[in-house]
Amino acid sequence: MRERVAFVTGASRGIGAACATALAQDGYRLVLHASRRESLDALLASLPPNADTLIVAYDMADTDSIGKAFQLVFKQFRRLDVLVNNAGVMEPAKLGMISQQALSRTLDVNLAAAILHMQGAAKLMTRAGHGAIVNMTSIVGRFGFEGQVPYSAAKAGLIGATLAAAKELAAQQVRVNAVAPGYIDTALNRQHHEDVHRQNLARVRMGRMGAANEVADLIRFLASDRATYITGQVIGIDGGMSL
Repeated sequence: MRERVAFVTGASRGIGAACATALAQDGYRLVLHASRRESLDALLASLPPNADTLIVAYDMADTDSIGKAFQLVFKQFRRLDVLVNNAGVMEPAKLGMISQQALSRTLDVNLAAAILHMQGAAKLMTRAGHGAIVNMTSIVGRFGFEGQVPYSAAKAGLIGATLAAAKELAAQQVRVNAVAPGYIDTALNRQHHEDVHRQNLARVRMGRMGAANEVADLIRFLASDRATYITGQVIGIDGGMSL
């Protein structure tokens, strides 16, 4: 495992940071993305001291930087074994109040950039004849949610992209799966007003928010050799919110 390389986007906090920590514990060399390099300082300080890490910092809507990031990965490691497509943005708004800017950014970051990262990863993985891509979709991508039309659309689109890529890459032994978290205790969900928080929590049959490390444990499994016959799946992790 010490030779394997995992690329995590949106790694500075929440589920991304938990994934980076879990994969470092499993012995992966890491490529960690954030929009600003300094936002990764706290995570880097918490990783094992011998962790081999490449930092890439760019806006997810910057397509040129995405391509350059994969060039850096190849230059430093000559391989990529795992991609965790985690970075995302959420700008809640009622349908009539959605701005063109918010719509474009939500689709660019949550969907278009994720597809471009899959494209870059697939080039390296098919070259090696193996790999695992895990896309971070959401319960709202499966079932929708009021006030979240752009985010729901982007995450639903990512499910479609997951299924299509899984079919395309299976013959090269590259697995593509998605996880669909429910109400997880992250900064993305802490932006809700208190009344929205109570309403969301009431929908969770287990009666609590999920933890980022619980999602990370699912992702580290899908990335591992214990999941070598699993591809094209969308796995909910929502405490019964979808029941």
